[in-house]
Amino acid sequence: MARGGFGGMPGMNMNQIMKQAQKMQKQMEEAQASLAEQILETTAGGGAVKVVITGKKEIQSITIDPEVVDADDVEMLQDLVLTAVNEAIRQADELANQTMGRITGGIGNGLF
Repeated sequence: MARGGFGGMPGMNMNQIMKQAQKMQKQMEEAQASLAEQILETTAGGGAVKVVITGKKEIQSITIDPEVVDADDVEMLQDLVLTAVNEAIRQADELANQTMGRITGGIGNGLF
């Protein structure tokens, strides 16, 4: 039986592991709260459509320039909105991965 270690890892005991896990959990909770407060803004069509989103992927607003509203070309407007929303989500994902990656050391990147 391995002595003085956890799973054969010298110097690691269950108390140390639990303390590290609790510390990491607290840091992650703080980071998630911070993400909820961070605001990202993206645009599409040269600013014709603007999306404001939080770091937790909650869309705050979508603004459409009235000049791009054309009843004969609804498809273009739909595409602009879709593009802006997808970019906002991509940026929120990137922010979350960077924020959480600082805590986890990159382990689990892409999961947040």
